[in-house]
Amino acid sequence: MTNSYLLQLVLSVAQGLEPEVELRERQAKWLKAQQQDDGGFAGRDGPSDLYYSAFALRSLAVLGELQGEVADQAANFLSSRLHGNASVIDLISLVLSAKQLDMSAGIDPLASAGDDWQANVLGLLEQLRTADGGYAKTIEGAAASTYQSFLALLVYQLLEETPPEPASLRDFLLSQQREDGGFVEIRVMKRSGVNPTAAAIGGLKLLEAVFLEKGATLPALSLDISNNAAEFLLEMQNEEGGVPANTRIPIADLLSTFTAMQSLHTLGRLDEFDQAAARKFAQSVEQPTGGFLAAAWDQIADVEYTFYGLGVLGLCGQS
Repeated sequence: MTNSYLLQLVLSVAQGLEPEVELRERQAKWLKAQQQDDGGFAGRDGPSDLYYSAFALRSLAVLGELQGEVADQAANFLSSRLHGNASVIDLISLVLSAKQLDMSAGIDPLASAGDDWQANVLGLLEQLRTADGGYAKTIEGAAASTYQSFLALLVYQLLEETPPEPASLRDFLLSQQREDGGFVEIRVMKRSGVNPTAAAIGGLKLLEAVFLEKGATLPALSLDISNNAAEFLLEMQNEEGGVPANTRIPIADLLSTFTAMQSLHTLGRLDEFDQAAARKFAQSVEQPTGGFLAAAWDQIADVEYTFYGLGVLGLCGQS
């Protein structure tokens, strides 16, 4: 798994954060304080949640703090959720978290899952496959989702399995690109979004690895597609220094800023992005005692946006 998308992302962000000693200490302390008694992490309210735990563990990983007691407790939480009823996004979050723990702390919560657990997870994913080659968000969903398709590919890579019919999945992702170079979340949409664009770029990069293993010579992500997507993302940075979700939203947010920067880094175009302005934007929503807000309008820090904030700061200077 040395070339996995998740590992490369964590390493890139961690490398950028290495000189930021005070930031890392402050954020690590805040994140550890968010861990619940059962070892999981919660959102802004409610009990421990697999979705938010995945972001907290990834944040600790980029800070070099996913080890020791915090990792042991998190592994216990994940193990306790292996055989309960869970949504698709929870199962995906569980896989992401378990593999992150394995990579960072050498702990594999999936070791006790049983021989059929992985097959059941992949079987559930395939129930989300739609006629156009993508993956929907729910079994009942008729429309394939760019983001869900990216997540499905990420799970297949982490579980070291090859997704079925990768060519049709590539064709679906390519069909989501619009004239401005960006991508949409579902086919009926006309206005491109930053986050669907990032998901499409990530998905096509994951598919490139699949095609290379099969001996394909043509890349899933052509130069024209890459350049058009990069131009769209570069144009989205606004006067705040961050990136809004789409052209109808005037306010930048950390999620969109991070995904835009990560995609530009993947495409080799991050040096054209105003990283100094992005750094100032991320710092403006960092809280003095730790944690990050989503945007200027937000008032409560959470573990998800803390990962995005760390991601933005870590990617600054990575071009």
